[in-house]
Amino acid sequence: MTAKKKSPIPPRRGPDTEADFETTPRNELVERYAPLARTVALKIAYRLPPSVELDDLISAGVIGLLDAVEKYDRTKNTSFRRYAEIRIRGAILDELRSLDWVSRTVRRDTSQLNEATRRKTQELGREPSEEEMAEEIGVDIVSYHELLNKLKPILVVGFEDLGLNRDGDRRNVDDFIKDPRGVDPHTLAWFGKLRTLLEEIVQTLPEKQRIVISLYYFEHMNLKSIGSKLGVTESRVSQIHSEACKTLRTRLRRELG
Repeated sequence: MTAKKKSPIPPRRGPDTEADFETTPRNELVERYAPLARTVALKIAYRLPPSVELDDLISAGVIGLLDAVEKYDRTKNTSFRRYAEIRIRGAILDELRSLDWVSRTVRRDTSQLNEATRRKTQELGREPSEEEMAEEIGVDIVSYHELLNKLKPILVVGFEDLGLNRDGDRRNVDDFIKDPRGVDPHTLAWFGKLRTLLEEIVQTLPEKQRIVISLYYFEHMNLKSIGSKLGVTESRVSQIHSEACKTLRTRLRRELG
């Protein structure tokens, strides 16, 4: 009689197969079933967008495992592994719900609208019009458009998921969050500093140069009108203006280094 070959892998032993659940240290139970949290998290993560971190799901699953260890009752549950899997999955789903930016009402209305669209499409044998869909769900066309606007999808992308541009360089976050019609704050600060410095330098100019600069740039008077006001020729005003601008350029270069 041939002896039965002994399996090289010993049977797994644990609270599922032993009657020692109550005497097994809690930290040992958590360590033994920790891989289960990762397994469940991987199954759920497979259906989620890449912006959801797997580590966050695993962490939530471990919390569910800890809860399972504390609440498991051998008299009501025959398999701790199955019980733990349920608690882990529930904890992960709770975590996902806490991160969800869409309310349950919106999700319910979206589901009902999708069902109504499917039902009307089957009835007509084609895609229904907006008017037909409004009639199907019992609202007027204006209310239907308002509903569509409320339920329109919102794309949420993490900065780390922006990826690369066509040149192979990583996209700049500023390109996505700044107002293209707004003025760069750095530019505003720079011109503010330049304006203050220019005003200070103008105040140090000789009186006629200061008057010409003020009338020409701030009062928007032409050189002829300034000459009449000062009692000098237009060519003399032009000369004073050139001298003042030369002084301003020299001082600005010196101050701005």
